[in-house]
Amino acid sequence: MYEGPVQDLIDELGRLPGVGPKSAQRIAFHLLAADPADIGRLQDALQKVKDGVVFCDVCGNVSAEATCRICRDPRRDLTLICVVEEPKDVLAVERTREFKGRYHVLGGALDPLSGVGPDQLRIRQLLTRIGTDVNEIIIATDPNTEGEATATYLVRMLRDFPGLTVTRLASGLPMGGDLEFADELTLGRALSGRRSM
Repeated sequence: MYEGPVQDLIDELGRLPGVGPKSAQRIAFHLLAADPADIGRLQDALQKVKDGVVFCDVCGNVSAEATCRICRDPRRDLTLICVVEEPKDVLAVERTREFKGRYHVLGGALDPLSGVGPDQLRIRQLLTRIGTDVNEIIIATDPNTEGEATATYLVRMLRDFPGLTVTRLASGLPMGGDLEFADELTLGRALSGRRSM
């Protein structure tokens, strides 16, 4: 254990997802040895993220403006919405170059044990987006317990919309995994082979 600010920095870095105690210590000592200009750029980048990033009014993705670039793109297919849990999942699907529609970011997955129910997710906003223009909803939640529970809940909510097809990503994604860790080929095949629910 180190004294004062060094230990405080290690503790704060260790709270980041995917950063364990050893990684936090390495990053802290890297920052201690870094050039002040590098530290300044890091501070500026962190401040800009907190001050300048908003969530898209339409889909819930991260954006620098009120509407994200995907929702502003007139070439995107308005009849197709891909529902994902988090903004990082939008990037994972985009990397496949298979999907040409728009997105809807739920902001998480149903997890009653952690107090996350339907009201904590952007499900109501999804239902209001479905009008006469939307023909298909692709549910692309993570293939784990919470993602499957969310998918099942969404299917129940969406099945009564006339003319709406609800599909789920096909096999190819490992159970218990996260979309962000899937390679482009696997995720692309899962998108191409999606199935009705």
